Formats: sequence, structure tokens, C-alpha cells
Amino acid sequence: MADLTQHEWTSKLSVDENAVILDVRTPEEVAQGIIPNAIAIDIYKGQGFIDDIGKLDKTKNYYVYCKSGGRSGQACGVMNQLGFKSAYNLIGGFTDWQGEIASI
Repeated sequence: MADLTQHEWTSKLSVDENAVILDVRTPEEVAQGIIPNAIAIDIYKGQGFIDDIGKLDKTKNYYVYCKSGGRSGQACGVMNQLGFKSAYNLIGGFTDWQGEIASI
């Protein structure tokens, strides 16, 4: 797992052909906007989160974010324990996001 600033996160993401953006916020938070092309899996689902994460392709590179960077850091740690190739945590999360935002 690596903690990346928004500049580092977006720069790496822009050239990564094996990238998946993962939003681990609650459905209520996601309803306020989401980074385009992100998939949302609520980390607060507990075992449901582990189950859903386990269905993802472990060979992909995951760019993970939450509201401020705490939950996404935890999610990256879980993903590492589950054998994912790489997970990058967005420092500052959606709160500090300066890029494009999509609606759900």
C-alpha cells in the first residue's frame, strides 16, 4: 500500500492501463458525488466488504479513496492482506479532491 497525494494518485492513475478506482464510502456519501468510473464498495459493510473485495481481480492496481483518507487506508491494508497486487490510498480523500466529479 502507498499513501499518495492527489497529484501523485492522478498522475499514476492516468498512465496505468491496469487501474481500477475504488470508492469505499457509504451510499449516502457516494450519493453526493463520485470520482468518474469508480466502483463503490462500502467499507462499513464489515464482512460484506471483505466478501465484495474478494470478488475483485487481484492483478489490477486499485486507486482507493474515501471521504478523508482514513477508511481508504484501512481498505488498502485489507486488500494487501488478501493478496492484491497493489492498492494506492488517496491522501485527503474526496474532501480534498480537485478533479472531476460524477453523479450517481
